[in-house]
Amino acid sequence: MTLHIVSTDAAPAAIGPYAQAVRVGNLIYTSGQIPLTPAGDLVAGGIEEQTQQVLNNLKAVLAAEGSSLQDVVKTTVFLKDMNQFSIFNSVYASYFGEHTPARSTVEVARLPKDVLVEIEAIVTIPVETDKN
Repeated sequence: MTLHIVSTDAAPAAIGPYAQAVRVGNLIYTSGQIPLTPAGDLVAGGIEEQTQQVLNNLKAVLAAEGSSLQDVVKTTVFLKDMNQFSIFNSVYASYFGEHTPARSTVEVARLPKDVLVEIEAIVTIPVETDKN
């Protein structure tokens, strides 16, 4: 299978030698998204604002391949402080609604640019079905 590098200006550019996401077959593997604006600036605010920006970045990367949060199979969440889990979880739930992908959440000592949250995802690409 061929690897396709996913790139969009609607999300922040990679800040190292990696891609925003990679598509292989009908799967997308995203790199960890942190709360940078598409211009590369750290979003102001706490865990709520940072989680919103991370999920908006994730949405933008997925949209570049015709996918959405409703196609997410699994996320891995990295939190700087597990004491902020309930606030994070409330924002996360508002983006996913009734769709509940598998998820792992871990507390970490430090994240890039000292952000509070990072999320990566494995996502399916919708397949058009023949109605005939």
